[in-house]
Amino acid sequence: MKYSKQLLLMSAALILFVSCSGPKQQSQQESVERVDNVETTELKMTEISRVIEFSTTLQGYQSMSVSPSLTGTIEHIYVEVGKYVKKGDLLVRMDQNQLNNTRLTFANLQVELERMAALRESGAVSQQQYDQIKLSYDQTKASLDFLESNTFVRAQFPGVISAKNYEDGELYSGQPILSLVQIGVLKAYINVPESYFPHIKTGMKVNITSDIYPDEVFPATIEIIHPTIDPASHTFQVKLRIPNSSSKLRPGMYVKTELTMGKANTLVVPYQSVLKLLGSNERYVFVEENGVAKQVFVELGQRFDQNIEIFSDELKEGDKIVTVGQSKLIDGGKLNVVKEN
Repeated sequence: MKYSKQLLLMSAALILFVSCSGPKQQSQQESVERVDNVETTELKMTEISRVIEFSTTLQGYQSMSVSPSLTGTIEHIYVEVGKYVKKGDLLVRMDQNQLNNTRLTFANLQVELERMAALRESGAVSQQQYDQIKLSYDQTKASLDFLESNTFVRAQFPGVISAKNYEDGELYSGQPILSLVQIGVLKAYINVPESYFPHIKTGMKVNITSDIYPDEVFPATIEIIHPTIDPASHTFQVKLRIPNSSSKLRPGMYVKTELTMGKANTLVVPYQSVLKLLGSNERYVFVEENGVAKQVFVELGQRFDQNIEIFSDELKEGDKIVTVGQSKLIDGGKLNVVKEN
């Protein structure tokens, strides 16, 4: 009887061991022998009309915060919000006491300088005495010019008043009295992928469109190309100049830009074949080589409905891109191609 009990316990232990270890061993075996079924498409050079599109926000080509370099009372503000002004128009008049005192000092120094010049000619005063008066004259002239420009503040360019923060008689405390923005000419910045850097040139034409004016296209020009690439986004910045004599477009508007760059032969693949590396902005595809998956990182170009342009020095015409089943692949994994397109 005792012998039968031991036999039963040993049998139970053996069954438990087999049931615990069997699936794990089987899983490891399947992992080693895993082969993924995929579909591939042969890469071919495709002629495209290269048009790149970006969204951006318009800005006034120039903007000015009317902030005199003087503290004191604001005597008078000549404009209101929405007022169009020309270059040189008077915007603000500050307290004039300091300016008037400096004008009197300057007038006296001017008379004294003329007198000293006559005395120097006759030898009655030394060159050093004359130079001291001349220095005081020059310093006061500089102060007078500074005070005049900061007491009577004028528009530096044509534009429209976009903000007013004070009223007549208030004490100016540092916050801009007015904001002036140019709207006859606008600017915008777009961030272009680095792969286009050799193709973008200053002077190239750009079309601007807005949902507010769905039937109109506004011309723009590439004015400045920033010379460096952002290492985080792999883009470079381009400044656009946008004539706006009609004033239909306004700073702050959201617009779309379209840049036509002619025709080009390039590699185009189905959009779903391009994968994104988790936790980064890097993109990659899988290439089938002799039954093995090869991971290739790519840069993206123009999109055409369900297809997209890609760039990579590791890809060439004739390579076989995995287009179905790629999401579960790993670099170096074995492949079974069930269909080639």
